[in-house]
Amino acid sequence: MDQMKLTQENIIQLDFSEEMKTSYRDYAMSVIVARALPDVRDGLKPVQRRILYAMKELGLSPDRPHRKSARIVGDTMGKYHPHGDSSIYDALVHMTEEYSLNAPLVDGHGNFGSIDGDGAAAMRYTEARLSYAAMTMLDNLEKGLVEFMPNFDDSEKEPMVLPAMLPNLLINGTTGIAVGMATNIPPHNPVEVINAVIAYMDRPGISTEKLMDYIPAPDFPTGGIITNASEMLQIYETGEGKVRLRAKTEIEKGDNGRKNIVITEIPYTISGNKAKLVENLASLAREKIFDEIYDVRDESSKEGIRIVIEVKKDRDIDNLLNGLYKKTQMEDTYGVNLLAIRPSDGGNGQPKVFNLKSLIEEFVLFQEQLYTKEYQYMLAKAKKRLEIVEGLMKATDVIDLIIEILRGSASVRQAKGCLIEGITEGIRFKSTASERQARTLLFTEAQADAILAMPLSKLIGLEIRKLHEEHESLLDNIAGYEKVLSSVKELYKVIKERLREYKKKFARERRTALTDTVASAYVEKVIEEELYVCIDRFGYTKAVDAAAFGRAAEETKKEFSYILKIKNTDKLCIFTNAGVMHQVKMDKVPRCKMKEKGALIHSLCKMDNEEEGLLYVSFEVLFESMLMFTTKSGYIKLVSGVEFETSRLQVASTKLDEEDELVNVSLLSASDVLAGSKKVILLTDKGLSLGFSVNEVSEFKKTSRGVKAIALEKNDFLVYATLVNPEADTFEYNGKTLNAKRVRNRKRGAKGQKATLK
Repeated sequence: MDQMKLTQENIIQLDFSEEMKTSYRDYAMSVIVARALPDVRDGLKPVQRRILYAMKELGLSPDRPHRKSARIVGDTMGKYHPHGDSSIYDALVHMTEEYSLNAPLVDGHGNFGSIDGDGAAAMRYTEARLSYAAMTMLDNLEKGLVEFMPNFDDSEKEPMVLPAMLPNLLINGTTGIAVGMATNIPPHNPVEVINAVIAYMDRPGISTEKLMDYIPAPDFPTGGIITNASEMLQIYETGEGKVRLRAKTEIEKGDNGRKNIVITEIPYTISGNKAKLVENLASLAREKIFDEIYDVRDESSKEGIRIVIEVKKDRDIDNLLNGLYKKTQMEDTYGVNLLAIRPSDGGNGQPKVFNLKSLIEEFVLFQEQLYTKEYQYMLAKAKKRLEIVEGLMKATDVIDLIIEILRGSASVRQAKGCLIEGITEGIRFKSTASERQARTLLFTEAQADAILAMPLSKLIGLEIRKLHEEHESLLDNIAGYEKVLSSVKELYKVIKERLREYKKKFARERRTALTDTVASAYVEKVIEEELYVCIDRFGYTKAVDAAAFGRAAEETKKEFSYILKIKNTDKLCIFTNAGVMHQVKMDKVPRCKMKEKGALIHSLCKMDNEEEGLLYVSFEVLFESMLMFTTKSGYIKLVSGVEFETSRLQVASTKLDEEDELVNVSLLSASDVLAGSKKVILLTDKGLSLGFSVNEVSEFKKTSRGVKAIALEKNDFLVYATLVNPEADTFEYNGKTLNAKRVRNRKRGAKGQKATLK
């Protein structure tokens, strides 16, 4: 096969950035409009709308048997939504969840998951049908109230929007993430929403604040408590904000003098994930983060949620609750964003952030359109039926003539022509008078068809009376329909009447309570205990309780480069060669057994990989001590430990010149300095040493550089510094034992002399 020869004519030149911009914009709008965001009118995303319509087409009304979910998913995917069965089934499952929706749209039969977070069974095992709430959105589809559009392959028609006569968007809420935007509309109480809609129809100029007399706040199916009720007005006016939710708790008497905190309602944010909350509470108790907790157990059942937190005797329950609100999802925030797709003329609509009033306004405008079309449909249907009834009544009055026409006609077409147009040619009449009368009948085509199809039983007197009664009824109905269509006020009466019926059908008490409270700070009461911090040569660090450390073999202890005794309420202070002091709270150091590894010290604080720890000390010891700093360039100083009292986890411990670093940080007492009971020994890279009394070292602030400790030769630098007793014979350096006696005492700042091995 010949390859196409590229010519200038068939090469299309495109700007890459423009093509990417255009393609991404098209993709983004497709996701926004056709996937992720709900329509403000029916409150549904496209996948939800298609599922409900497919179920309607399958005849799965609430009074019919359930059908396999796999069949529903298959029909939806094959006819309307070719985006994968798992996403369709997930949407179907969500519409069954009583803990997510105030008015579930699908009645599920089988395992559709639970509030704990259990997943639904496979679609081949579960069954479903439409709920009564869904029927308020589907019942009038056959009346032509909404427009239909072709499906993805033009083989079927699907509704662009459902004729929802229940304010589903506010009652059930929704959530969705599109490209560059997201929606998060909370569910509300059905009675409150319907009352607010009716109030708006009575007073279209009503303010958002007045609407909140009817809808004070969201009403979540999981209950709970909204703790920032005073912020609801701002949220409803702007369409954005955060709702603070808290679990509902009760205090009960427990066993052995203990008390129980019982969680009976959870925040909506963990709806469908309750097990995670229980697991989190259990881990807090297990890891002793809340020492007040004795036990945690989940006693929830079909009757409701019941998570029991047993509290140890004589513990402050209110303080514990404050801590639980702070550290668990017993208190959480729900981010409100009232974003939905608003229909536009000649397009797919545009995303818009609504406020409470504008959401209700859009619903009412949609109802005006729906009810106008519904009554126009019923009016046209009634007039069509009236035409037929009047024709049948007229026919019963001249039934003998009609029978004569039928018997004298050679065909139905001939008889129909006589009834409609008065054409009598070719029809045999008994008399000229009958033929003359036949020319004056002039029935409409619909009337003629009804007469020709009329059974003889309609000639019974009772049936004729029924025709007259139906005629009167149709006239009354037509007058009623025309009255409703004559003014918006009359239309609103009908809308409000039906909404009141829905209110009775879906009524329930408010579940979410409203308050204005903020949890007090948790006062942590830690039981003080002695620990040992063990750090090995690789930097792995762990905390071991005193009893376990005491039982450990001496050989095991020798494996650690640093071991220090410290309280669990204290902080571990690390001085490094970079002139930095790092602090680690002891509750961050992992509690381990002697054989366990622990965590790298670099992961517990912000130490760089190049930094080397020179001194590890508890803050309690540090605060009561003096520190001697010695640098590579030969500077030395003393600093009081009080200087390092700070809440910051990382501070400079000394001033260093460029390319200088600390070679030693030593700890000593103030009395050692005053008495001169310690000897400073310095060692350089060229093997020169110098010794002098510690009381020759001056005390400085931590921000100073210090003074010269030794006169260094060219290209020489300090490699080691230590404190020893003046009577000491030796000192250790780099695995070698050096003679301390030969390091003669000279003035600080003098030249060194050759160090010798012992």
